[in-house]
Amino acid sequence: MKKLSFVLLTFVYGAGLMAQELKPAVYADGAQRLNGLVTDNTGKKLPGVLVLPAWKGIDQEARTAALELEKQGYIAFVADIYGEGNYPADNAAAGKAAGSYKSNYPAYQHRIELALEQLKKAGALPGKIAVIGYCFGGSGALEVARAGFPVAGIVSIHGGLAKDSSRVNGPLSAKMLIENGADDPAVTPEVMSKLVKEMNDGNADWQVITYAHSKHTFTDPASPDYNAVMSKRAWQHTLAFLKELFQ
Repeated sequence: MKKLSFVLLTFVYGAGLMAQELKPAVYADGAQRLNGLVTDNTGKKLPGVLVLPAWKGIDQEARTAALELEKQGYIAFVADIYGEGNYPADNAAAGKAAGSYKSNYPAYQHRIELALEQLKKAGALPGKIAVIGYCFGGSGALEVARAGFPVAGIVSIHGGLAKDSSRVNGPLSAKMLIENGADDPAVTPEVMSKLVKEMNDGNADWQVITYAHSKHTFTDPASPDYNAVMSKRAWQHTLAFLKELFQ
């Protein structure tokens, strides 16, 4: 009897995992088709989180984040920044593609804004929306704050934190959480100092958490930089931040 109960429990648990999946969400920027993903709890009028992927486009880390956010009671939408036919095949192409959007930041902000509209259409409560991003997406999360989009907060997870020196600092109304690996070579003391100044100049509600012994992509299990302990801590910090935003 106990064995049968265990088998039934395993079956039910496994079925539950299989049931949780992301749905394709096609939208567009003019003639450019965009292929986003959305959690299965659409239309339920819940807080929403936009997930901005790393430099190669929608990857497993972004998918996993969206599914985990659904478990927390949030509608999650994974943005497609590049669009169909433009997905990078390797690191060189990804660097070029991401670099073009970092240089042309209004285009990046526009693609993010389109994804935010899709999140709202999926049922996310307009006053309870946040944005999290990884790597290139972490840079995008900062662009959300800089653009003044109506979101409660942003989380930049090992994002590129530098901003072109020609851009002036402006007001920053979104609450900001910056999760940064202590050993990320791209985030020099100068880069961090300028970001802190930008956030202070913008009168932002901000927090920077630095993770020891962590290189750039420390939260990505597919990366050689993966740090399981610090990745888990970073995710818990993200969830605590979101809970505070939406309470």
